[in-house]
Amino acid sequence: MAPLHDFAPVRIDYILDSITRLGTRPAADKTGRSKPPLSGLNILDIGCGGGILAEPMARLGASVTGIDATAPAIDAARAHAELSGLPITYECRTAEDLAASGAKYDVIYASEVIEHVTDRALFAHAIADMLVPGGTVVITTINRTLASLALAKFALEYVLRMVPAGTHDPARFVRPDELRNEFAAAGIILDDMTGFAPRPARRIGANGFVRTGMMAINYGASGTKA
Repeated sequence: MAPLHDFAPVRIDYILDSITRLGTRPAADKTGRSKPPLSGLNILDIGCGGGILAEPMARLGASVTGIDATAPAIDAARAHAELSGLPITYECRTAEDLAASGAKYDVIYASEVIEHVTDRALFAHAIADMLVPGGTVVITTINRTLASLALAKFALEYVLRMVPAGTHDPARFVRPDELRNEFAAAGIILDDMTGFAPRPARRIGANGFVRTGMMAINYGASGTKA
């Protein structure tokens, strides 16, 4: 989980900026008092794992639901949220199953998930079904390039051994144009994309990644319904 923790700050910043950019972020209440920045928003974290992104969203005032197909991850997320006193709803289920229940959300993000999905078109339609009008969708994933094959697959899994061998299937890495077209077919326009890269000359306590115009390895995409 260490690489995901290192990657979390820049992903959180991109999600928050996307919410603001698309106007999904709520304003102050009628009394003029400031609310937590995400107060009043229902957020869905698809592939939540141990809650690395769900917990910061809950601390910012959102009502957060986290889903994951891996039961041990959900158990760990529930235990950590309980220790932290955070009222996050965690469920072991797929996005397609949740969409069939009629659930609706203001913000839906899937971070480092779609490269593990078997049927991306079905996945995109499930997200579209659950998104309210004017809602925000954020996807972060891995591009399918020679650079990502070398670094995100072989270096991380077999040289640095930062993730278990076999974690990634390079055939499921998705190019930005493919991601945009597949979500457009589901009625979601991903109108912003940005790359993520390791911070040069990292310092202790500094964010591990920064945004960049280069999308050869990791990148994020955000948008809303057409």
